[in-house]
Amino acid sequence: MQISAPNPTTFKHVSYLWDDAKAAELASDDPSDREVALLVYRSNLLGADLRLTNYGGGNTSCKVMSPDPLTGQSTEVMWVKGSGGDLGTMKRSGLAALYMERLNNLKRIYRGLEFEDEMVGLFNHCIYDLASKAPSIDTPLHAFLPYKHIDHLHPDAAIAIAAAKNGKAITQELFDGQIGWVDWQRPGFDLGLKLEQCVRENPGIRGIMLGSHGLFTWGDTAYDSYINTLEVIEKCAEYLEENYGTASRAVFGGAALQSLEPAARRSQAAQLAPVLRGLCSSQTRMVGHFTDDERVLEFINSNDLGRLAPMGTSCPDHFLRTKISPLVLPLSANDDLSDTQALKERLNPAFEEYRTMYREYYDTCKHPNSPAIRDANPVVLLYPGVGMFTFAKDKQTARVAAEFYINAINVMKGAEAISEYTSLPRQEAFDIEYWLLEEAKLQRMPKPKPLSGRVALITGSAGGIGKAIAKRFADEGACVIVTDNDPERLTEADDEFRQQYGKDTHTGVSIDVTQGDSIRAAYQAASLAFGGVDLVVNCAGISISKPLEEHTEKDWDLLYDILVKGQFMVTQAGVEVMRKQDSGGDVINIVSKNALVSGPNNAGYGSAKAAQLHLSRLNAAELGKDHIRVNVVNPDAVIADSKIWAGAWAEGRAKAYGVSVEELPAYYAKRTLLGEVILPDDIANACFALVGGLLNKSTGNVVNVDGGVAMAFVR
Repeated sequence: MQISAPNPTTFKHVSYLWDDAKAAELASDDPSDREVALLVYRSNLLGADLRLTNYGGGNTSCKVMSPDPLTGQSTEVMWVKGSGGDLGTMKRSGLAALYMERLNNLKRIYRGLEFEDEMVGLFNHCIYDLASKAPSIDTPLHAFLPYKHIDHLHPDAAIAIAAAKNGKAITQELFDGQIGWVDWQRPGFDLGLKLEQCVRENPGIRGIMLGSHGLFTWGDTAYDSYINTLEVIEKCAEYLEENYGTASRAVFGGAALQSLEPAARRSQAAQLAPVLRGLCSSQTRMVGHFTDDERVLEFINSNDLGRLAPMGTSCPDHFLRTKISPLVLPLSANDDLSDTQALKERLNPAFEEYRTMYREYYDTCKHPNSPAIRDANPVVLLYPGVGMFTFAKDKQTARVAAEFYINAINVMKGAEAISEYTSLPRQEAFDIEYWLLEEAKLQRMPKPKPLSGRVALITGSAGGIGKAIAKRFADEGACVIVTDNDPERLTEADDEFRQQYGKDTHTGVSIDVTQGDSIRAAYQAASLAFGGVDLVVNCAGISISKPLEEHTEKDWDLLYDILVKGQFMVTQAGVEVMRKQDSGGDVINIVSKNALVSGPNNAGYGSAKAAQLHLSRLNAAELGKDHIRVNVVNPDAVIADSKIWAGAWAEGRAKAYGVSVEELPAYYAKRTLLGEVILPDDIANACFALVGGLLNKSTGNVVNVDGGVAMAFVR
């Protein structure tokens, strides 16, 4: 098959990203190493375009000649994406390397479709590179195709044809017989044999369409395979586009309603998200994601929503992430969502109906050896006129579920434009969802971290104590809302968190804790980003140290506005979100040893800290009925990375104690019982101790983290 170098501008529906200069940099004295390097390069390019395949979806391979480490003889080795991983970010370590001769020998002992799962364990006997990734279930699909370079992707445009009622005929006509067809079958050894048979019966084809599933394409070189893949997908996409405008009926049957304006959509979504999160977390605490992508709105506002949504998805990769079908919420876009109790009374029957449907689906389709039923709550929730919510064990999984469902929408749109959309039969869907091999993969996943599934909002967290707390919580699995009133400092922290944790662990929000609108906007951002809030840490602070006669009314008001009023309003707004979720929560107030110790030049700050401490006790007494725990951490002299100590406060304290500013850390350490300098991480550790799971029945407590100041002992 001859492949000519295309003009990148000829591609309209896919991204041509190949760079000859970068490919040339992968040159090696070992030809096999170069081919593997080009495989990784090609995989990353394909994975970078979500129109071609989703996160974690698809796989690629190449076959090379390499020396057998035992005999030194040249032998054919296949390098293929291993189990798990993502094409867009895959490295060489994400590949599995296997002897082709041994893989082909497996055909001699294959006992038939009923026993094909047992073949997966035998892949390990075919491994060439012992340091490579574990082989995936798709290994034979690549092994038995007689081509050097192979791409298996799940492009929306191709699956739209593959999921169409007459997809086989369309494929034949569109590609004039150059693309073969294999009917839907669960991935595995037998499907690999079916692909081999298709090539044998159709010599010279350039690819194979898998019914309801995806696309296989190939080439003699990495570049040939890449171009062949793009050209086939481009042709599919062009065909769909031509039919969008000429179909006998409007896309999705036309619009049944109009979306709210963007600001109104986000307002409705933010009000609703914590309620949905609570309902979806009836078994396991979930993290949410919201999108009002135009593709979503076109679908959820359409006349065909009621017909298509219950059908579910076709591609198994889509289905595994989005569940059997979405829940269409029984709400109108303009509904008043302010009455939480009334809202729950409206939603509860819909959720119970979905759970009942899911249990019936499980009971009807299960096999004697099926794994136990999993969480019966929906993953995808559609709110006509507003957008789509997804809920999962963590933010990345929730976000990826949304991406997969958007791909499913694209598939439905294309299939309906050219024919009629068909989804996987329920039994086939169940056999994928509860496949014993999938269950084994789930069982191998790492144990959740202590704060997995929890969302924390920390005020004043762009530096000092607050940033240390946010990082410790993120390290322990939480999603964090990093907030500050300093835009520059917040931007720096935002970049730091993104580099350290990626894009799914945090969001940065500007906040002024003295302004109700600013606080509400921060919680709205938290609800849109993660579905709500479970942990609130009041850490925003200010310090003014002056003798009584020098203290101004402005000083006094500023201290009480930020420390006392701010703590009150942030807690009040946080409790409102937690009550919507109905799953309890935690409030931690970072107070000070000065709440208990009388010192010089400290009337405003010390009394405000005392007010913070008693307000914490009052909140603990009131919120226990909601299972919301309120605890206090009392630090002292945490100087590192603190804006407070960078200004007049340090000078004031040094003057009060008769030492220089430079001598303050040693002075504070020397006066403690333990003789220790207190660092931001010490405060973060105390906060984690309160919320990490061992003190779940503890509220109204004060934890001193001051190195031991006897005057600050609570008892």
